[in-house]
Amino acid sequence: MVVCMRRFVFLNSSTNLFPFPFCWNNNLSFQSYPYKGKKITDQIASLHQQKQVKLVSCCSISSSFSSSSMESAPEGYRRNVGICLVNRSNKIFLASRLDIPGQWQMPQGGIDGGEDPRTAAIRELKEETGVTSAEILAEVPYWLTYDFPPEVRVKLNQRWGTNWKGQAQKWFLFRFTGSDEEINLLGDGTEKPEFAEWAWMAPQQVTELAVEFKKPVYEEVLKVFTPHLQADLAGSS
Repeated sequence: MVVCMRRFVFLNSSTNLFPFPFCWNNNLSFQSYPYKGKKITDQIASLHQQKQVKLVSCCSISSSFSSSSMESAPEGYRRNVGICLVNRSNKIFLASRLDIPGQWQMPQGGIDGGEDPRTAAIRELKEETGVTSAEILAEVPYWLTYDFPPEVRVKLNQRWGTNWKGQAQKWFLFRFTGSDEEINLLGDGTEKPEFAEWAWMAPQQVTELAVEFKKPVYEEVLKVFTPHLQADLAGSS
C-alpha cells in the first residue's frame, strides 16, 4: 500500500514493478574492493547460483533539470538521499555492504545541515563510488520513507546519538557517462569505504537483493524512474 501525505510517501508493503526497457541478463559483471586500477578475474558464487564473474579493481557531474520544490522531510525521520546510477545499457549500479555481508543496495547517504538534496546526492555518489562522470536525469518529487527494524533502529541511533525512527529519502536518477574503471569503492578518500563488491544489474535483481525493509522504497523509485529511462532510450535510438 502507498499512502501519500503532503507528497510524503510512506511505503509499508510491496508494489508491482513496472517493466524496464531491458531484459534480464545472467552474465553479471561484479567488481570488488579493495583495488587500485588493476583488473582481476575470478569465480565467486552469486547470491542465487554460480555465475561467471569479473572482479575489477580500481569529470564532473552535470544536471539537465531543475530540482523540484523542497518540502520539509517528515518529522522523526533522518534526511537522506538515494542514488539510482544507470549505465548506457540502463543497468543499475548495486553494491554489497562491507559491514553486512550479502546485503546489496544502491548508494545512499545523509544530508548535511543546510545542504540541498541534489548537492548531497552528487557528494554521496563521489564519496561512495568515486564517480564524477554522471548527469542527473530525474528526481522523485517527494520524500520516500522507511522505518528501521527495532534492532537496526537501536544500533544506528546509538551510533548517531539520535532517536530517528527511520529515513526520509530524496531519490535521484543519474546516467553514468564514464568507464567502469572510474568506479572505485574506496570513494574519494574522504569517508570510510562502505562497499565490498559492485555490479550492473537488471531492476528485478535490484529489488530481489534489497533488504526487506527497503524493498517498497526501491520498487517505488524504479516505478517513478521507468518513464525517464524509456524516453531516454527512445531518444538515443
